[in-house]
Amino acid sequence: MRRAAHKIALMGAASLSLALSAVPVAAQVTPQDNQTLIASVEQGAPRMAEVAHQIWEYAEVGYQETKSSALLQSELKSAGFKVEAGVAGMPTAFVASFKNGDGPVIAILAEFDALPGLAQEAKAERAPIAGQIAGHACGHHLFGAASVAAAQSLAAWMKANNVAGEIRVYGTPAEEGGSGKVYMVREGLFDDVDATLHWHPNDSNSAAQSVSLANISGKFRFAGASAHASAAPFRGRSALDGVEIMNVSVNYLREHIPDGTRIHYVVTDGGTAPNVVPDKAEVYYYVRHTDPQVVRDVFARMQKAAEGAAMASETKVSFEQTGGVYNMLVNDTLGQVMDQALREVGPPEWTAEDRKSTRLNSSHVVNSYAGFGLKKKKK
Repeated sequence: MRRAAHKIALMGAASLSLALSAVPVAAQVTPQDNQTLIASVEQGAPRMAEVAHQIWEYAEVGYQETKSSALLQSELKSAGFKVEAGVAGMPTAFVASFKNGDGPVIAILAEFDALPGLAQEAKAERAPIAGQIAGHACGHHLFGAASVAAAQSLAAWMKANNVAGEIRVYGTPAEEGGSGKVYMVREGLFDDVDATLHWHPNDSNSAAQSVSLANISGKFRFAGASAHASAAPFRGRSALDGVEIMNVSVNYLREHIPDGTRIHYVVTDGGTAPNVVPDKAEVYYYVRHTDPQVVRDVFARMQKAAEGAAMASETKVSFEQTGGVYNMLVNDTLGQVMDQALREVGPPEWTAEDRKSTRLNSSHVVNSYAGFGLKKKKK
C-alpha cells in the first residue's frame, strides 16, 4: 500500500501540472476548470500507479518496449484517443490524438524505456533482481504513465466544455541512447504542433529552465587477425589493441577540448579468451556538450584517434553512429505557465510513515521537472 501511495503522489504533481499547462491557449480557463482537471487526475491516480508499476515490471530496453508501448496505447484508446502505432519506422513508437475541432495542437511526450543492467525491486533499498537484464533507474515508467493520465483528463475536459483543439501523446521509444524522437521529427510528426511539453523524474519539483546537452553516440569496431597468444602471437593483429590505443588517445585528448565536454565509453567486445588474440573488438562512445558544434568537432577528433589506433595496431576500424541529438532549447513563457500550475497544485502531503519508509526530507518532496518546446509560426 505504501508503495502505491508513493507512486500516486510522485506522479500526481507532474500529471496535474502537465494537464493545467497544456490547456489550449484559446480556451478561457476559470479556477473551476482547473479544479475540474485536478479532480479528474486525482480520480485516475490509482490506475495511473498501476500502469506505472506494470511498466516497471516490464523493464524493456529501447526499441524493445513492446508491452510498455502497448499498455499506454490501450489506456489512450480507452479514453477516446485515435492511436497510430509503429510511426517513423519504429514498432514501439506511436502518436495518440484527441481532436475536438480546429485549434491549437498541444503535444505531450511519453517515454517508457528502461536501462540495461539496472534491474531493481520496487523498494527504497537496493535490491537487484537476478536474471533480469534491465530496470527503470531513470523513472521512465512514471514518465509515460503520468503523461498519459494528464492527456486523458485534458481530453475529457475538452469534450465536456467543447474546447477546440487537439491533444497528442507522442510515445517516444529509446530515449536511453537510441534517439527515438529524432526519427519522429524527421518524419514530420511534429510539423503542425504548436507547443510540446514533457516532464521527467528528478529529486525536486521545479519548472526551472535549463539547457540539456547535445550528444553523438556510436560504436567503433576494430577488425584484426586471430592467432594463438602463446604459440604464434606474431601471426595475430589484436583488435583489442586497437580499442585500447584509441582509448588512451582519447583520454589524452580530454585536456585539449572545450570545458564542459563530456566523453564516456565502455568496451562492449574485448575478445573471448586471454590465450587467443582477438580478431574483433568494439568500444561504445558518447560525446556531450551544450553546443552541438563542439560535439561534432570533438567526435571528429575522436575518429582521427580511432584511425591512428588502427594504423598503430595494423587493424581496420569501422564506425556506426547510434544516436545524435541537439541540446534542448528552453521556453520561458511555457516555463512560467508550468510554474504557476505547480504552485496551484502544490506538493504532496507525506505522512510520517511515508517519510520513514522512503527517507524523504522536507526539501525534496516530489520527483519531477518540466520542459517545453514551442514552434515558431511561419510568416
